[in-house]
Amino acid sequence: MNTAFDEIRCYNNDEINDALERLTNEKSFMKVLSTIYPLIPKEAIKQRVLSFHTAIDFQKELVFPFLQYLEANKTTGIALNGLEKTDPSKSYLYISNHRDIILDSAFLCAKFIERGIDTVEIAIGDNLLIFPWIEELVKVNKSFIVKRGLSPRQVLESSKLLSEYMNYTLNQKNQSVWIAQREGRAKDSNDRTQESLLKMFNMYGKGTFTENLTRLNICPLAISYEYDPCDFLKAQEFQLKRDVPDYKKQPQDDLISMQTGVMGYKGRVVYSITGDINQELKAVENSAKSKNEMISTIAQVIDQRIHANYTIFENNKIAYDLLNRTLKFAGDYTMMEKLDFERYLEKQIEKIDITDKDDDFLMLKLLEMYANPLINHLEAI
Repeated sequence: MNTAFDEIRCYNNDEINDALERLTNEKSFMKVLSTIYPLIPKEAIKQRVLSFHTAIDFQKELVFPFLQYLEANKTTGIALNGLEKTDPSKSYLYISNHRDIILDSAFLCAKFIERGIDTVEIAIGDNLLIFPWIEELVKVNKSFIVKRGLSPRQVLESSKLLSEYMNYTLNQKNQSVWIAQREGRAKDSNDRTQESLLKMFNMYGKGTFTENLTRLNICPLAISYEYDPCDFLKAQEFQLKRDVPDYKKQPQDDLISMQTGVMGYKGRVVYSITGDINQELKAVENSAKSKNEMISTIAQVIDQRIHANYTIFENNKIAYDLLNRTLKFAGDYTMMEKLDFERYLEKQIEKIDITDKDDDFLMLKLLEMYANPLINHLEAI
């Protein structure tokens, strides 16, 4: 294994115990665990954590029970569809739309654990590693680091290393990987694959562009949340970007989003695996007239798969009708469901506390967030 991977890779099993020893000496980490498991004495929690010797043990014994709690108390059920479209003997690069900073990949891993399937390695931006112990934690939890905020030269070097690491993970370790289709979440839920991501995937390969991507077994994954607990934070960010020159999010903002996303109510959650795109890659190679056209078309293939496989909820249809001042989907929801959703949006706006708060603009942004998955779905099918 390339030693250069050491700066980004997750921990190997022979490093897990030492990492957990360091984590249990972090007061902030132990405070989080005491909050999650309030009935267990802190010393007992520490000894339990120190008993894990592999990443999968850590995930199954410590993380998975908490995710089960979230499913039972913060959702009305999480479904995983499309497993039959994958081959258990293969590793896949799952590329998905991105709604929640932590839970998009975490719930996927939980559903895999339920079915006796190995969990995925997770790509995570270093902007989220707000405290040093968080980096320790994510590396124990099978996450590798994507570096942000680099110079153009550093971006090139970092992308090459990341591409090589992902190839190594998928084809040498035979370990599946999850990555979001773009840097950061699509705040308006208008999900589009970042073309620079596809260019990064290609950097390590020795073949043609499509041959290199075929080796990764790219498998688009559609994630649908009935409710986004961070919707009001995203709407708030839209107004701040509109009104405040040079507005930039602070690390504290990401921390608030992580906490809100984890502990907020999500309603129904559905993961839809769509199968790999290897056949489409062959077709694109035969038809594209240039590399740029090829990259653009592949991004569209991934987007079409994700959009077509969204689960559309009643609130998506209500938002569409409210946004477009139409009754196109009125037969698919009741008046009570519409009133409940309108009241939900009003309550979310009430949570926003900023200068010169623009309620109409904030409502518009919330409606767009819930309508865009349906708009994209209609175009995709």
